[in-house]
Amino acid sequence: MNPFPHHLIRRIKKLTFAACAVLAAQLIIPTQLQAESGERPNVIFILADDMGYSDLGCYGGEIATPNLDKLAAGGLKFTNFYNTARCWPTRGALLSGYYAQQIHRDTLPGLGGGGKGARQAWARLLPDFLRPHGYRNYHSGKWHIDGKVLAAGFDRSLDLRNQGNFFTAKGNFEDDKPVVPAADESDYYATTAVVDHAVDCLQEHADKYADQPFFHYVAFIAPHFPLHAPPADITKYRDDYLKGWDKLREERFARQQKLGLLHTTLSALEPDVGPPYAFPDAIKKLGPGEVNRPLPWTDLTDEQRRFQATKMAIHAAMVDRMDQEIGRLIEQLKAMGEYDNTLIFFASDNGASAEIMVRHGGHDPSAAPGSAASYLCLGPGFSSAANTPFRRHKTWVHEGGISTPLIVHWPAGIQAQGEYRQTPAHVIDIAPTIFAAVGVEKPSTWQGEPIPAAPGKSLVPAFTQDVTIDRDILWWLHEGNRAIRVGDWKLVAAQGDSWELYDLSTDRAEANDLAKQQPEKVKELATLWNQQLDAVSELAEKTVKKK
Repeated sequence: MNPFPHHLIRRIKKLTFAACAVLAAQLIIPTQLQAESGERPNVIFILADDMGYSDLGCYGGEIATPNLDKLAAGGLKFTNFYNTARCWPTRGALLSGYYAQQIHRDTLPGLGGGGKGARQAWARLLPDFLRPHGYRNYHSGKWHIDGKVLAAGFDRSLDLRNQGNFFTAKGNFEDDKPVVPAADESDYYATTAVVDHAVDCLQEHADKYADQPFFHYVAFIAPHFPLHAPPADITKYRDDYLKGWDKLREERFARQQKLGLLHTTLSALEPDVGPPYAFPDAIKKLGPGEVNRPLPWTDLTDEQRRFQATKMAIHAAMVDRMDQEIGRLIEQLKAMGEYDNTLIFFASDNGASAEIMVRHGGHDPSAAPGSAASYLCLGPGFSSAANTPFRRHKTWVHEGGISTPLIVHWPAGIQAQGEYRQTPAHVIDIAPTIFAAVGVEKPSTWQGEPIPAAPGKSLVPAFTQDVTIDRDILWWLHEGNRAIRVGDWKLVAAQGDSWELYDLSTDRAEANDLAKQQPEKVKELATLWNQQLDAVSELAEKTVKKK
């Protein structure tokens, strides 16, 4: 291990050309720190999986998330940040700056693409553009993007391909090679393994690459189903949710109002809206405690209330443990002397999930809930609570499916502490934001092939003040669910349904459908949605054969 802290070594090695670095930074890098030191920041993007908008303490939740809460208190909380409503399109959009459909990572009508779609040669991810500027690139956790990780520009990777059992490393890959599980996996837990790998990468970085900045993509699979968590973490929340999802939604919303987080009403529960996919056999396997609709809590049997409360307790335990592990990651940054000069983002890939299914190794009804032999999903009741105050869930493009916390923390580059940012923003904005923050200009070609313009916008102007990022639209399409946001107007429809129109300045709960009162606005926004569909399809179909 080097005897000097990482950040000091980097500064020492820059002394011989400090004047040139300062001049270059003043010309291309927008932050005061970089202009003064000529040192590019490190970047860590932390992504949760199936976490609801209100699950964190700093967004109104009761789950213990002190480490993320501290990051939020020392940085920024975006209140209108969006994902794509699903795992794989969010990841492709986040790391590329394009709508997933543009790069074949979500399906378009009449075209290929989707979860198994392959990106075009020009559709590179962040590491390929950061590497020429001295960045080392690390990946720890879920991948769910086409191709191998190292081929996408990462120097090291832990790919958690086994997403059906949190208690074994079997099926995972490290540096694109199969992991050999330890003989004794009694202490193995996937969320901990993600940060074990991340810390190991950072320790090696400090030891061998102390003069280089790094980009680290940390992608947890928690709290995605199956609901698996260490028993001690579950015990912490065992009885907390016997109050029911109705009461929990009210409590979380009250905290959000007290925090000044949102200016909206609380959406109504939709007792007729269940999981997005029907798996009747799963309901039978899970037994009489399972409920596939968000019915009034008082309508449930005692057995159902206990079963549902236990599932929410496991979900809470998974979020709690993720926060604990993020705390270890932060401590590693501090030990390296890199905490202040690391730009940290945190978000979720979609809203909480209403899905109920049994797959992989199946479900043993006699097994302890949350153990490896169990296979439980959160379901629509407590998913509605996790997504407070919004409607719907993962896969839908109503606010509950696409809204996520976004925490941005960077002591050396962001002076504001604990402030809200109201500007609408999207995962397509992350790549251009990182480029702007670190002073990297994305090239116009890749190996001689032109790189098309990307729709994402830099959020760096919002780092200093609560400004609205200038953009024309935000657009969604996933499995027939579709939406567009223009300013505060949102047009949205579930698969097969008619358009609904909402004024999000006062109604992010999507409670007051204005479509019948304002048919011209519906027509205007529907035209814009279709124009964007045409533009997205035009780019995608250049290299996708029609079915």
